[in-house]
Amino acid sequence: MIIVVAIMTAGIIFGYLIRNKNRLIKLNDKLIMWAIYLLLFVLGIAIGTNETIMKSLPTLGLKALAITLGGVFGSILLAWFTYKVFFKNKEQQ
Repeated sequence: MIIVVAIMTAGIIFGYLIRNKNRLIKLNDKLIMWAIYLLLFVLGIAIGTNETIMKSLPTLGLKALAITLGGVFGSILLAWFTYKVFFKNKEQQ
């Protein structure tokens, strides 16, 4: 855990030092996207090689869909409620 915190701290310090260097920031953005793609690919390999997950994928897929839809609709409902309670009256004035 100490290694993770140390790497994160080093990244924060490095980011602070390069904050005004747009060229490095753009390069960093591209590297981050490619790192995410690579991590997703490796995650796919790990899932594909796990027999337990592959056998229960139809059941897990339905549960994942239900959780996703619940999260999306819950977020929409809460955003609508927040807008009505906190922002609607300010726009009418």
